Amino acid sequence: MAARRARRLLGSLCIALLFAQTAPTGAAARSGSRSLLTESLVRTFTPFYFLVEPLDALAVRGASVIMNCSAQCETPPRIEWKKDGSFLNLVSDDRRQLLPDGSLLINSVVHSKHNKPDEGYYQCVATVDNLGTIVSRTAKLTVAGLPRFTSQPEPTSVPRGGSAVLGCEVTAELAPLLRWERERQPLPPGPRVLQLPGGALLLTNASDSDAGLYRCALDAGGTPKYSDEAELKVLPDAEEPPRLALLRAPSSLSRVPGQSALLPCVPAASPPALLRWTRNGQELTTDGSGRFQLLPGGVLQIRDVAEADAGTFTCIVESGNDTLEAQAELAVQVPPTFLRRPANIYAHESMDIVFECEVTGKPPPTVKWVKNGDVVIPSDYFKIVKEHNLQVLGLVKSDEGFYQCIAENDVGNAQAGAQLIILDLAPATAGPLPSAPRDVVATLVSTRFIRLTWRPPASDPQGDNLTYSIFYTKEGINRERVENTSRPGETQVMIQNLMPETVYVFRVVAQNRHGPGESSAPLKVATQPEVQLPGPAPNIRAFSSSPTSVTVTWETPLSGNGDIQNYKLYYMEKGQHTEQDVDVAGLWHTVTGLKKFTEYSFRVVAYNKHGPGVSTHDVVVRTLSDVPSAPPQNLTLEVRNSKSILLQWQPPPAGTQSGQITGYKIRYRKVSRKSDVTESVGGTQLSQLIEGLERGTEYSFRVAAMTINGTGPATEWVSAETFESDLDESRVPEVPSSLHVRPLVTSIVVSWTPPENQDVVVRGYAIGYGIGSPHAQTIKVDYKQRYYTIENLDPSSHYVITLKAFNNVGEGIPLYESAVTRPHSDTSEVDLFVINAPYTPVPDPSPMMPPVGVQASILSHDTIRITWADNSLPKNQKITDARFYTVRWKTNIPANTKYKTANATTLSYLVTGLKPNTLYEFSVMVTKGRRSSTWSMTAHGTTFELVPTSPPKDVTVVSKEGKPRTIIVNWQPPSEANGKITGYIIYYSTDVNAEIHDWVIEPVVGNRLTHQIQELTLDTPYFFKIQARNSKGMGPMSEAVQFRTPKAESSDKMPNDQASGSAGKGSRPMDLGPDYKPPLGGSNSPHGSPTSPLDSNMLLVIIVSVGVITIVIVVIVAVFCTRRTTSHQKKKRAACKSVNGSHKYKGNSKDVKPPDLWIHHERLELKPIDKSPDPNPIMTDTPIPRNSQDITPVDNSMDSNIHQRRNSYRGHESEDSMSTLAGRRGMRPKMMMPFDSQPPQQSVRNTPSTDTMPAASAGPGAELPEAEGPFLPAEEEPQGPPTAHVRPSHPLKSFAVPAVPSAGGPFDPALPSTPLLSQQAPGHPLHAVKTASIGTLGRTRPPMPVVVPSAPEVQETTRMLEDSESSYEPDELTKEMAHLEGLMKDLNAITTA
Repeated sequence: MAARRARRLLGSLCIALLFAQTAPTGAAARSGSRSLLTESLVRTFTPFYFLVEPLDALAVRGASVIMNCSAQCETPPRIEWKKDGSFLNLVSDDRRQLLPDGSLLINSVVHSKHNKPDEGYYQCVATVDNLGTIVSRTAKLTVAGLPRFTSQPEPTSVPRGGSAVLGCEVTAELAPLLRWERERQPLPPGPRVLQLPGGALLLTNASDSDAGLYRCALDAGGTPKYSDEAELKVLPDAEEPPRLALLRAPSSLSRVPGQSALLPCVPAASPPALLRWTRNGQELTTDGSGRFQLLPGGVLQIRDVAEADAGTFTCIVESGNDTLEAQAELAVQVPPTFLRRPANIYAHESMDIVFECEVTGKPPPTVKWVKNGDVVIPSDYFKIVKEHNLQVLGLVKSDEGFYQCIAENDVGNAQAGAQLIILDLAPATAGPLPSAPRDVVATLVSTRFIRLTWRPPASDPQGDNLTYSIFYTKEGINRERVENTSRPGETQVMIQNLMPETVYVFRVVAQNRHGPGESSAPLKVATQPEVQLPGPAPNIRAFSSSPTSVTVTWETPLSGNGDIQNYKLYYMEKGQHTEQDVDVAGLWHTVTGLKKFTEYSFRVVAYNKHGPGVSTHDVVVRTLSDVPSAPPQNLTLEVRNSKSILLQWQPPPAGTQSGQITGYKIRYRKVSRKSDVTESVGGTQLSQLIEGLERGTEYSFRVAAMTINGTGPATEWVSAETFESDLDESRVPEVPSSLHVRPLVTSIVVSWTPPENQDVVVRGYAIGYGIGSPHAQTIKVDYKQRYYTIENLDPSSHYVITLKAFNNVGEGIPLYESAVTRPHSDTSEVDLFVINAPYTPVPDPSPMMPPVGVQASILSHDTIRITWADNSLPKNQKITDARFYTVRWKTNIPANTKYKTANATTLSYLVTGLKPNTLYEFSVMVTKGRRSSTWSMTAHGTTFELVPTSPPKDVTVVSKEGKPRTIIVNWQPPSEANGKITGYIIYYSTDVNAEIHDWVIEPVVGNRLTHQIQELTLDTPYFFKIQARNSKGMGPMSEAVQFRTPKAESSDKMPNDQASGSAGKGSRPMDLGPDYKPPLGGSNSPHGSPTSPLDSNMLLVIIVSVGVITIVIVVIVAVFCTRRTTSHQKKKRAACKSVNGSHKYKGNSKDVKPPDLWIHHERLELKPIDKSPDPNPIMTDTPIPRNSQDITPVDNSMDSNIHQRRNSYRGHESEDSMSTLAGRRGMRPKMMMPFDSQPPQQSVRNTPSTDTMPAASAGPGAELPEAEGPFLPAEEEPQGPPTAHVRPSHPLKSFAVPAVPSAGGPFDPALPSTPLLSQQAPGHPLHAVKTASIGTLGRTRPPMPVVVPSAPEVQETTRMLEDSESSYEPDELTKEMAHLEGLMKDLNAITTA
């Protein structure tokens, strides 16, 4: 209590000083307020502030997070929380709760793609009843999203002692949660291991122990998410130092003062000879003595970043003669900081106060004001003054409370507050008080101010010691403002800053030493309306009446007080900044003396007695065109051959064209006949080839420009002489026939004769000279010249001189000579040789000096400005003669790119139409009349990048082997990348017409050209698009590519043992589902394999019986048709049996590969088998039906085709040849049933045989086309009852039927196991899909496409065609009997089993 009373006493003593600082200006106001203040009831300021404010936080899904907050006041405050500006209801919230100290606890943070209830901006609100409310700074709660890697580590290798960077990029909020593992163990920190910003791992000074598998992990709550593993290989020391390159270049970043920054600059090889850093061009000291330290690997660490550290950091790497530089920008952003905080204020009602607030920050912060927790909205009485200060006018009691200044920028926010106390007036002291002032009147009323006067109160007629307070407000507003007189006894005041045409209520109160007296009666005064100035003149129009004049018309303004006195017409040339005007009395005016064919803008302002009104909008009009007022520029002639001359020129200067140039008129004549003039009218091109001239004749030419109005002045006559004969210019000139030099003291006279071969065009001679080398200076002279004097040489110096003839193809072979200039002591300065020389004097002096200081300034992705200086001009570089400059440029990609040229008459040229992100080289030469300089030194410039203008190309989608839910997308970079590709975005969706924002996005970082997408839905069509990006943005999307995922998870077994179809790439099983039922009365698969509800054993007996009866009938027919069988044929059959049996089936029964069987009602097909060891055959899509409904029924009308054809299938998996047994009788629907040959208790393991069929297998038994059948690969069968099973091979293959051979001897060669086409290596290249027909001799089936990876050899194909046309001889039927006998044995074995 004692402390509180002491504070109140101290506050009462200081009130006068505080109030004097905040009260309105004026001595009387201060004295009056002070007297009121000392007599008022004083209240002290209450300390009310935050001890702890919430800070920005990062939370993890499912975890808990606390937003801290604590406030201090004499009375414990009530704490509430706002999220995104709205109060949180914490009473009924299960997850959020308020802690005793005011902090907010959020349990089990919720965050998903479409539901983010916890992420946002939080603010703590503290309230004390009957005192006020304060708010804390705003804190951002960020919830780490789904753990996702934007890039995965990739395998890499590093030489021993070198550096390696393993990339593992994540989003910014997940970067603090990233860690690395080696061999699935946490990677211990060390001086050689550094995690870069973004997550990448830097490993320096690599050793053998660093090799292994690396991966990064995200601990985002719950189970960590791991990236792919990447192997790091440490290679032995390289014999040659690798090429200088950077593994990781520095990238621009932004930091807040006090943080640390890492700028990587990692060389690819062992540490280079020198690596240093500069900032803004000044070299940094990186020895660690200061805040800058160079870490291993070339990483620059900046500790405790300061605002002065912002700038451009450059990494310079030097190794031998190679140097690399890389730059990055460091931006330092500063949170808001208060330079002046708001101060507590005492005030009375009706007073005006100002809360001051001065802040700084980078970027500059914005400021808003809050009163008792509510944002202050600017109005007539609450104003923001001097950028950040808050002014409150006409205080009322409700204005009391806490005011806070809240400053905010991109990197933070801060708040500072102050308390406003409005004091009550103390009761008046004993003594008389003044009565009301008399006769209050407004003596001057304007639009923005009013002057009031009055007489002193009747109680004090003199009024010398009285002061006055004037209270005023808008009519109907309860908030009064007060204005005090400036000195005692003053009876007038000026009230300013009023609103026009507004009613105000005024009253005056007098004060003496005892206190304020009575108030005068209210006085209502209305301010004047704003002065009415003329409005804009309507319907302003302008049109050109001649090439040098424009007429402007308008109408009388619709609004205005009083008559229009005059108008002022303003006009200005487009592109200029100086406006001219003319006074006009009427409603139109014609402006003369304008430039031809030039745009002008016009506007009109009306004037009345109050002054100028509102201006009209600008109207733009172009003056009419006229004939050009100046000739074309820089006319040059080039003799092409004996009958043609090429003219080139530039348009007239821009200000003299007087219109759009529509063409050029060329006039030429023979010099010898000046009266005979020929005209030639060309288009707008700046060159013309004049042909049909006479040989060896001199012609004069002049050019004039034309507009639609006529022809302008022509150039001066320029002459050139055609060649005597058509010379060759397909090659460079030969060497000059002679070269003579005569040295003088400071000059050398060079004379020569032309090349002996006069058939090659010579357009001039190039003279090179220099001390010791002829390449120091080069001068070009005309082809007519025969000598030249080289001036300004050093005495007593040895010069080497070279002479080369040149033409448009290039320079010829040089001729060399040397000379020593004479010493200074040599007085023979007169060169009689030259004076008396038989040569014609040189018409032109030395050639022009080339331009210097050529610079290329990059303006955009397709524009570069070239500037240069001309030393032959005066110091002001002003061109006063007819010289012009030729700019040439080219790019080195591709290497054979030709130069492009353009002429200019100024010292700069804007080159447009360039390719983005392309390096160009530029050079300039100057031409004046017939004199030209050599090309200047070259300047280089690389155009800026542009977003890619073409999509990625060759987009393909394939299914990953063994993973039907995973696909691989491949593509090629866009043809117009326009910069370095930094990544791709893959869009995919099941609806090609869906909006692009509804497609799933897969980002690809870097320039990788392949990407895997996992966990797709089976048997679903997907559409894929790809978009490339570079540093400038995203390019266009590729066309949608469709891909259908396979139908089943496994390629080996399927539910219900259904048939396989074709899906995706290669042959894949068709998922028919558990509820599939076969169709009635027919086959239910593309192979015609029936299913039956009968008992399998009964069905086995029926089918075998029917097959045996059919075979017996065939045997009887064969015996009847065959009359004799010679012993010779029996021997051949035995030999064939021995050969086939001994070679095809070697070893015991476990190694035997028996044939598959198709058993039909009408015929038998036996198929030899051979399974490739390749477990993943590569196959292509074939349009083969997947079920019986997709197969078109065979029309019996096609049975007339009795030719048998063979189909071969060669691939990585197997090689099959197909044929059928001919049947000459009517065909019923084919019934096929697979059988297992093993009994239930026996398991036969079929090992794929690598033995190929010998040539002998194509013996007599191989010539029976009726007995042929393709072999199919046999699968391993588990122990158990016989079951039909499906093999993931070509759709045309049958069900496999392994048969157990008899144990008594080798396999019978008479079985239909031949012929086979010659075996082919599995690696044979695949071929496109072809169409083959599969049929019998009795009928023909419609063509069905099959995969034909390779065609048979020529001999085999020819033999197959011959077999299909052959007839059946008795010998062939005998061979068939041998096959049938073997078949009977196999059937007996099946029956007994």
